[in-house]
Amino acid sequence: MKRYLLISDIHGELQMFNDLLEKVEYNPTEDQLVLLGDYIDRGPDSRGVLHKVMKLKEAGAIVLRGNHDDMLLAAVNNEENAWERWWKNGGIPTLQSYDSSINEQRLPETEDFYTHVQFIKELDYYYETEDYIFVHGGVDPDTPVSETDPYVLVWIRDKFHHGYDGDKTVVFGHTRTPILHKDETNADVYFGNNNIIGIDGGAVYGDQLNCLELPSKKQYNVKNK
Repeated sequence: MKRYLLISDIHGELQMFNDLLEKVEYNPTEDQLVLLGDYIDRGPDSRGVLHKVMKLKEAGAIVLRGNHDDMLLAAVNNEENAWERWWKNGGIPTLQSYDSSINEQRLPETEDFYTHVQFIKELDYYYETEDYIFVHGGVDPDTPVSETDPYVLVWIRDKFHHGYDGDKTVVFGHTRTPILHKDETNADVYFGNNNIIGIDGGAVYGDQLNCLELPSKKQYNVKNK
């Protein structure tokens, strides 16, 4: 593989995702695509994104879980307070992408919804190479990634952002890069001075969907129209 291509936090923005893959000229026979989670919620077409992601995985992409993907599973499993949490975090547009009539806490009765649920259940939480750790939220600076609670890997923020000092570069999504840059006008990829790289450009919030190319560290983006 000549390039790693990293994308995170698509959040139902299928058109932006397709446009970005076209812009980077993604070729599954030559490039290793790595998706860092949060395919659903808030955006207009979570169903379409998951359908696309399944096909990309079949073609060789590495596909990881995010916290929003886990919230969907918790709601499906009817875990305590899971519906309320997912509802507040953009679950309604996800459900409506399968069944536009849904305006209450119920699951779609469509086959593809449960196919997508099973797909998410089988996704890993991180992927590690000789030089990198790819993960949705980040890693616990005090715990080897292989021993870390998956909940931490998709939800951690500040402790990771400020406390990580490992040798491997951690590429992550989850936290919008304008927050990391401390500049709401800057949604570009964030390169931390402690070997961390944040790539969530806040696409669903009106900013941009980023793609990081490694090892060149070149970045591409498409703006939310």
